[in-house]
Amino acid sequence: MTEDNADQGAVELATELTIAWLGNPNTRTSADEVPAFLGKMHDTVRALLGASDTATEAAPAAEYTPAISVRKSLASKDHILSMIDGKPYKTLRRHLATHGLSPVEYRERYGLKADYPMVAENYSESRRAMAKKIGLGRKPGARKAAPRGGRKGAADAE
Repeated sequence: MTEDNADQGAVELATELTIAWLGNPNTRTSADEVPAFLGKMHDTVRALLGASDTATEAAPAAEYTPAISVRKSLASKDHILSMIDGKPYKTLRRHLATHGLSPVEYRERYGLKADYPMVAENYSESRRAMAKKIGLGRKPGARKAAPRGGRKGAADAE
């Protein structure tokens, strides 16, 4: 962000904060105090914007080391071990969400392939079997065909 854009953004933000402060019915102040408050708010916002610029530059430099190896994380069919803490999970999605990550970000962070699973193999298979049992995945109107052969004795009657 350039200096002019940062300063303009700081002025706008400081102005909005001052308006919000003055809009509060519990704020009792005189008109003489408002410019001083606005100036102080502007200095504070500018300082915060300057601090956030340096923080964003330092953040990508962080190197994440996995708690376990990729091979070990997929060793069991009953669970997947998290690369973050090494604990077993049937599915990683909720665990990743608690750490503020999406599956794509998790794969990028630890250098995993795009086909790295987020669900344990046996858990996925049991969910698949349950879905098939209740009829999910079939086309509308398609049902299991009754075994052909007709009624018993129908061929004998002719």
